[in-house]
Amino acid sequence: MIAVILAAGMGERLMPLTKDIPKTLLEINNRTIIENMVIKCLNNGIEEYLVVVGHFKEKVVQECQRLALKYDVTFTIIENNEYFKTNTGVSTLLAVKQLRNRDFIIINGDNVFDEKIIENLLESDSTAMIIDNHKKLNQESFKIMIEDSIIKDMGKEISIESSSGEFIGISKVASGDVELFAEILSKLTSEDPQQYYDIAYVELSRKSKVDYVYTNGLKWTEIDDINDFNHAKSTFS
Repeated sequence: MIAVILAAGMGERLMPLTKDIPKTLLEINNRTIIENMVIKCLNNGIEEYLVVVGHFKEKVVQECQRLALKYDVTFTIIENNEYFKTNTGVSTLLAVKQLRNRDFIIINGDNVFDEKIIENLLESDSTAMIIDNHKKLNQESFKIMIEDSIIKDMGKEISIESSSGEFIGISKVASGDVELFAEILSKLTSEDPQQYYDIAYVELSRKSKVDYVYTNGLKWTEIDDINDFNHAKSTFS
């Protein structure tokens, strides 16, 4: 198993905290976000990491080198040269092209989460997504609508009443789905370089089995702005 960490983003909404560093290097409990990620993945047996870099790439690479020595794990670095005008869809596609015939998980580089979320995800034998079925949703939540195990829609525009929860930005792609997942991502990003990789699961769920693993109250947060950062520090202190 390999963990793909998407760490190319600019983190503009976290300024001035991200004036000189990417947000994956912000610290919680005196550890960078990416170090917290590695610890929780390593405790679930994941020793290999593929990190997609872009903004302040040298600093992310330096941190990965430090973590490789500290935890005796392996990092592969892939650069998204167009990080400033693309989104997670392009970054994920760059990673997937290196991962033919391998199971892997995908984690957004600004995600802080309970270790058991990874444990629960890895229990699935198929492609799987972590869905928060506990958090109170609002209009800004990236909601998901699931019917008969098929994703009908994803996005902020979905009504709260029809939503099945919120996709938290942690998922697994089974080896048998990698080629199809890459084809879907390639099509989506060629049509819109700003597309999120999340949307690829909509079509994938119609062509292959996707499990939905619910948080059932396990804690997590993505750090998009200062409020998220303060929430993460208080929740995971």
